[in-house]
Amino acid sequence: MSKISSPEKTQEYLERFIAGVKKRNPGEPEFHQAVYEVAHSIFSYIADKPHYHDMQIVERMAEPDRIIIFRVCWEDDEGNIRVNRGYRVQNNNAIGPYKGGIRFHPSVTLSILKFLAFEQTFKNSLTGLPMGGGKGGADFNPKGKSNNEVMRFCQSFMTTLFHHIGPDLDVPAGDIGVGAREIGYLFGQYKRLTNQFVGILTGKGLEYGGSLIRTEATGYGTVYMMEDMLALKKDSFEGKVCTVSGSGNVATYAVEKINHLGGKVVTLSDSSGYVHDADGIDADKLAWVVDLKTVKRGRISEYAKEFKATFHEGKRPWEVECDLAFPCATQNEVSGDEARTLIKNGCIGVSEGANMPTVQDGIDAYQEAKILFAPSKAANAGGVAVSGLEMSQNSARISWSEDELQKLLRDTMQGIHDKCVEYGEEGDGYVNYLKGSNIAGFVKVADAMLAYGVV
Repeated sequence: MSKISSPEKTQEYLERFIAGVKKRNPGEPEFHQAVYEVAHSIFSYIADKPHYHDMQIVERMAEPDRIIIFRVCWEDDEGNIRVNRGYRVQNNNAIGPYKGGIRFHPSVTLSILKFLAFEQTFKNSLTGLPMGGGKGGADFNPKGKSNNEVMRFCQSFMTTLFHHIGPDLDVPAGDIGVGAREIGYLFGQYKRLTNQFVGILTGKGLEYGGSLIRTEATGYGTVYMMEDMLALKKDSFEGKVCTVSGSGNVATYAVEKINHLGGKVVTLSDSSGYVHDADGIDADKLAWVVDLKTVKRGRISEYAKEFKATFHEGKRPWEVECDLAFPCATQNEVSGDEARTLIKNGCIGVSEGANMPTVQDGIDAYQEAKILFAPSKAANAGGVAVSGLEMSQNSARISWSEDELQKLLRDTMQGIHDKCVEYGEEGDGYVNYLKGSNIAGFVKVADAMLAYGVV
């Protein structure tokens, strides 16, 4: 195929490509959204690079290497047999073993896991580490289950999954619903089945091969990305009012780092609604939230009662006036209208801690307004970067100090920022970080695929 000669031809090719993706993957809106978001940037970049077209590189990236779907049977505490569905999507291993989390949540579908695995391919590429993209999980809800029920489910899940993973093949991690407890049960079952102690999972406890700062890494990295974007504009966090969604690891460590850099966080949320604390969520209040969520497993509404803040039931925090916003809860949590409300209320920057938290209409609004916007594949890559460092430590049978890891994380996020600027600079001081992250992530994977030929 010759090069695509005009923007009109590029748009026509993009539309044909997306139509083909939808036809091959019916009923998978999250996957369609993720592919469009990347392809929209990539097609203009590769318009004059026919070798990518001739080898159908983008088309091959949008078709996972393999998908494993399996039944997970387990017994609850009352002796009832329960059945869930497990998945592992191995999207692309052109630059390294598949790497991506395991999610246990009732909302898990094949569409969501395919979108996450597709995104993970580019995110892992951006880190500079040799990791391919994958994702997995099950429609199992650990909330309300006893420790023994969670253990039995994890053991049953791993009894099938272990056939398809390995330290040089596929190294899963945690995600929503899969924390330290679940990782421990999963790793224990893998060790029992294989009689091997290898770095098959990341996010492990420090006692059995885990890495320091892994829990902090995603939230810290999301804030570091914003710090670098502000610095390029000769600005900083000092005095900035920030809204954060979620109240798990990513959100709470993002709050911690924002406070450290001089910002003031005024919101947190969960599935029941959000709290607004105009005085700011300081270190003591944040410690209370961490205890609420990790020990008491309570609802964020309890914060409002404890600290005389306001609770907004069933709502999301994007109506609150702020300078900077950090969506750290889940996918598609910022609608187009909410994105426009953020902009109208004076928000100058968004850094995504969750995976694809803004719908396409919202992304278009950010870019039209030319605010600072760090998409999730760049902004939340700190977590998988430290997971990759955990893999390195496991392979070498060593442990790095917290200071070493903090520096490696900070350097990695700076490197991601700089790659985005390299490919996303559009003149007049504006950097299209979405385009920059997509192209930078694409090039490394695409060139590796070209080197292998048709495989």
